[in-house]
Amino acid sequence: MRWLAFGTYDVHRHPRVAVLIDGLRESGDEVVEVNDPLPLDTAGRVQMLRQPWRLPVLAWQLGRCWSRLIAGARRARKNGQVDAVLVGYLGHFDVRLARFLFRKTPIVLDHLVSAAGTATDRGLAGSGGAKQKLLRWIDRKALDSADVVVVDTPEHREALPADVVTRAVVTPVGATRAWFVAQTPDRPATDPLRVVFVGLFTPLHGTAYLGDALAMLADEPGIAVTMVGKGQDHADCRERAAANSHVEWIEWVAGPELPELVASHDVSLGIFGTTAKAQNVVPTKVYQGAAAGCAVVTSDTPPQREMVGDAALYVPAGDAGALAETLRNLAADRGELKQAKVTARQHAEEHFYPARVVAALRDRVNTPVSTRG
Repeated sequence: MRWLAFGTYDVHRHPRVAVLIDGLRESGDEVVEVNDPLPLDTAGRVQMLRQPWRLPVLAWQLGRCWSRLIAGARRARKNGQVDAVLVGYLGHFDVRLARFLFRKTPIVLDHLVSAAGTATDRGLAGSGGAKQKLLRWIDRKALDSADVVVVDTPEHREALPADVVTRAVVTPVGATRAWFVAQTPDRPATDPLRVVFVGLFTPLHGTAYLGDALAMLADEPGIAVTMVGKGQDHADCRERAAANSHVEWIEWVAGPELPELVASHDVSLGIFGTTAKAQNVVPTKVYQGAAAGCAVVTSDTPPQREMVGDAALYVPAGDAGALAETLRNLAADRGELKQAKVTARQHAEEHFYPARVVAALRDRVNTPVSTRG
């Protein structure tokens, strides 16, 4: 089968589509990429809700990318039949272009998050009003343009409009091969427990609770923490954790270097927020940490329990004390730590490899679907 991976996606900012592409190739399919990353991340796109006068800039940037995508799509068709088009994450507009260019070809939309849900989670739009209505309209039009909609949890599938649920397929986010290559080492029990958090410090991450937990660990020299990233709640988190001198703050790490950095730690942290979105997502970092062989600690939510299983250790969302206590226990009991690492790695190998991630998607696309003409 010959796939066209299409859109303005950025695999370094959002590696989900890279997992899907890796998985399709590992499964024996051919994947041709026609990709021109839009120089604007999720935060930047949603931020325009606060500054709508900047929307023409987005339109101009999107237009430049699309002109190159159209040329690339024409070349791809000249070089052979395209059996299916995969539109990468944040493809709310790209999928409509794909539908126009490939009217008789199955279109697959990787709908990891909705525009409306992201804006609400980040406090940029309420549950009603003009902004929220606009974002819901954008979500709806994107979903209408796809023949198959890929989501990452059953909860996200059930949140789709009723007529879209029948076209949806659940695939875990998984991790690229690079994460399975980068393996966390065994260290002497006398070494400090090395803990890492990587994120954009958005409300769903719950970094306020993480900052409080770090403050509770200020008198624990045997726990060294690396905080990677910067974003909306970064300053608040750092202020809450100020009493802990065993925390290193790194603004960001390039995508290709991230697997090795995470794998150099014992524990990889997930999310701890209490927002509605935080209760319905499984963050990429949870899959990646498990693939790298780290012990994973994250919030106890139904989607994470269902999709991650025993690859993680769970604490109640928003409970800084429980998070601090879990890290203390892992630092004190290296046997438990080693078992958590082994379990995470084994589970990742069985469920999170790219080829395993795309199995349900390939089955669905290989089943006849009705395309829009």
